Amino acid sequence: MKNDSIPEKIKIAVLTKAHTLELQEIPMPELGEEDVLIKQEACNICTTDYGQWLGLREHQGYPMAGGHEGCGIIVAKGSRVNAELQIGDRVGVAYSYCGKCKACKVGHTIACVDRNSLMGYTYKSKEGFYGTYGFATYFVRKSRYLVKLSKDIAAGEAGFLEPVATVINGMKKLRVKPMETVAVIGAGTMGLVNAQVARAFGARVIVSDLMDKKVACAKKMGFEVIHAHQQEPVEEIKRLTDGEGVDAVIVAVGATRANEQALKMVKELDGRILFFAAGFPIPELRIDSNVIHYRKLELIGAFEADHQDFCDAGKLLSQRQIDVKPLLETSFPLDRIEEAFQVASTPGNYRVTVRL
Repeated sequence: MKNDSIPEKIKIAVLTKAHTLELQEIPMPELGEEDVLIKQEACNICTTDYGQWLGLREHQGYPMAGGHEGCGIIVAKGSRVNAELQIGDRVGVAYSYCGKCKACKVGHTIACVDRNSLMGYTYKSKEGFYGTYGFATYFVRKSRYLVKLSKDIAAGEAGFLEPVATVINGMKKLRVKPMETVAVIGAGTMGLVNAQVARAFGARVIVSDLMDKKVACAKKMGFEVIHAHQQEPVEEIKRLTDGEGVDAVIVAVGATRANEQALKMVKELDGRILFFAAGFPIPELRIDSNVIHYRKLELIGAFEADHQDFCDAGKLLSQRQIDVKPLLETSFPLDRIEEAFQVASTPGNYRVTVRL
């Protein structure tokens, strides 16, 4: 790789312990035949990122070179990278996968036998870090992991590739159909991404939240909204559905109360509940198995995304079929990343972008 414009070092943000982020430098890696060098534009701070910064998800390990909601521009490519990816293209990065195991061959790349180690979450890189190097000025990825994105959307919007992909994966599992009514509990970032994707799938969507700011954002997006501090959510759902309840509920906040509401909001027979959000501390789900049996109730878990979900997400974002711009709170340069994490972890805030 001979290019005078490419530096010899990469600047990277590393979480060394709770509430402590350091800017470090690592050598620019060699570019393999199937690799692409990406000059990062921006990376959004996910709940997973600031959760560890707060000390709530320390099981992920230290030192953590995190960040997985980014986008960037291709500045160099290996000799075996196909012509679909060109220098100057904007791309987002999907999850790693080997492409050879049984799961990958049928498109179920989430279940790749090597994916966790390839992502860097269960082992340390040669530089000694966990994580995927999202908060870095450059990084190298296999070309098969990349998804092209439009340059007509802002970098922070392009950073929603991974969140939207995970929502699409959940929506497919939930089997949302046109003319169905879906309730979304929680109007945070992921709740409103779920709401927008459900609407893109043709559903009527009702959103519930406690916070004035989030209720206002959901209303601005054009959703029917329940202000849970002013209205009883279950009663309001029944009123809005003529007493029937909704076809499906998406629980987009990790809380015992949300789980309890979901069980009461869903229709009496053949209802579906998607548990999209994790909660720390762990929320409870209290239900009699006979209730599941007699009501033919489906309880569905969703986490992460297959590669095809990333491709579908790239199209939704690039074609502006969903609008994530209202979900961008603010942005900070890399050298102010500590401040960025403080704002990102403030209750009620939406996504914060780190400019790279």
